[in-house]
Amino acid sequence: MYYLDYRHDVVRVPPHRLGPKLETVLTELAQQQFEGKLVDGQSLAVIVKDVKPVGEGHIIHGDGGVYQEVEYQALLFKPELQEVVEGAVVEIRKFGAFVRFGPLDGLLHVSQIMDDRVNVDEHNQRLVGVETKKDLKVGYKTRSRIVSLSLSEISPRDSRIGLTMRQPGLGRLEWIADAHKKTEEKGGKKGGKKEPAGKAVAKKEAASAAPKETAAPAPAKA
Repeated sequence: MYYLDYRHDVVRVPPHRLGPKLETVLTELAQQQFEGKLVDGQSLAVIVKDVKPVGEGHIIHGDGGVYQEVEYQALLFKPELQEVVEGAVVEIRKFGAFVRFGPLDGLLHVSQIMDDRVNVDEHNQRLVGVETKKDLKVGYKTRSRIVSLSLSEISPRDSRIGLTMRQPGLGRLEWIADAHKKTEEKGGKKGGKKEPAGKAVAKKEAASAAPKETAAPAPAKA
């Protein structure tokens, strides 16, 4: 999801920014130009740092700026289809919930939240299962899977990302914890009550240390 990449690109330095502190200016301009933008159409540049000029800058006739080639380190965020992500609910709408994971938002459609019919309480920013009474509110943490992905180069924050929680191991984090707890309790009841290992060993040692009974000798015959 997150990874570091070393990249080369070109930054335009306007005439009024030309001066002795070129690397500082290039860092500022590169951050403005690349952060929050898509890289190669599939990764979002989150942080740009360690910007360094490469060679001499170039000028273009009729343009007073300098075009400077730079190399820099970028922290990129790349969502993948079928990837499992954890995030927090940031908005409830009539058609579902928006979940923020990393720098992007994905949509949990009402049909992909749980195996139950869902009532939408948009006024209180809440989704509730009709039979299970499970609810989902703004701020709740979730684990979901990316099932559709269409990134927008013009406005990455408006990318269309579809999520689902209707698979084993997915859902609101509290639902997952409750499911694990019930599974463990069910397994314990099925296996029966087991004696602690330490207690069993102590019993075995005590039995081996106890004196053994011997049979009485038979009476001598006259």
